Amino acid sequence: MTATAPAPGARADRGNPPGPGHEQQIASPPKMRRRPAMIAASVACIAVGGLVSAWAWQTTSNTNSVLTVRQDVLRGEVVTRDDLVVVQAGADLAIKAVPGELLEEVAGKTAALDIAAGSVVTPGQLTDEPVPASDRSVVGVSLAAGLLPAGQVHNGDRVRVVVTEGGGEAGTTSGTAGSVEGIVRGIQSDEVTGNTLASVEVAADEAVRVASAAAAGKVALVLEHQVVPGDAAPEGGASPAPEGGASAAPEGEAARGDQAAGDGAGE
Repeated sequence: MTATAPAPGARADRGNPPGPGHEQQIASPPKMRRRPAMIAASVACIAVGGLVSAWAWQTTSNTNSVLTVRQDVLRGEVVTRDDLVVVQAGADLAIKAVPGELLEEVAGKTAALDIAAGSVVTPGQLTDEPVPASDRSVVGVSLAAGLLPAGQVHNGDRVRVVVTEGGGEAGTTSGTAGSVEGIVRGIQSDEVTGNTLASVEVAADEAVRVASAAAAGKVALVLEHQVVPGDAAPEGGASPAPEGGASAAPEGEAARGDQAAGDGAGE
């Protein structure tokens, strides 16, 4: 029996080691291709991530501690320590909030305006005096359209209450009219009549006259110049009483008074 020799170039048995002089061939590693676009995109992503991180850090660190209220605090109520909460809020120059470190100083003050739950406390909402003060009174008036500036009157605004002394029909201001300085302490719309309901703080000695005219529908509101920082603002948010304690007399009455004084001097 004769053995068959393997054909030239045939693969040797895997179990047999290569013969002498046989070199095992090893495949060369694949060549990596450089892609400039991918490198540029990676660098851009890293840069964007750094900018986002810097923005997030600046946003979270640029906050101030301010005071808010847990629940509604109505005008005239004393603000207690339990009403106040210190929170972190972003710095907003448009809102002059009371800093959180003044919590102990704010506790015990009186709310000059209604403060809604969760809202930021501002200096204009607080006063050291009772509201209304002993020489002030709050009068409710119902105003039809055209008897106050539309959409421009808000809580805390200084106004002039124009009072019709007589003549004219309800809802008008014809006839002899006077005026009383006041400050708005509450304002809302009456869904039934469509009128605007305003609570106006006036001098106590003018309250009866204003209330009587309001009941007859003979009042109107005029929006006054509002006090800005640097002006002489009355403390506690109460508007100063008119000079002489009452509103100025109409020109006709003043003229008659001057004429009477001249007649008396002539006699």
